Amino acid sequence: MKYFASIREAIGCSGESVDTRASTLGDLRDELIALGGARAESLARGRAVRVALAHVMCDESVHLIPGCEVAFFPPVTGG
Repeated sequence: MKYFASIREAIGCSGESVDTRASTLGDLRDELIALGGARAESLARGRAVRVALAHVMCDESVHLIPGCEVAFFPPVTGG
């Protein structure tokens, strides 16, 4: 998994490998929230968080693919 921008700063790392029982991206997010601490705060339900699977932005209902990279992003604005 990779974390970007304010999520990376809050968690204190840019990425990690995890073993999961999650079947969807949303389930994975819920597992990370259940760990508590900075992950729970940064990925909390109600917070705007985007997620990508294998470099493609996805809805949280998308099923995980074993070994694929998952990335979490906060909302981004350009200028």
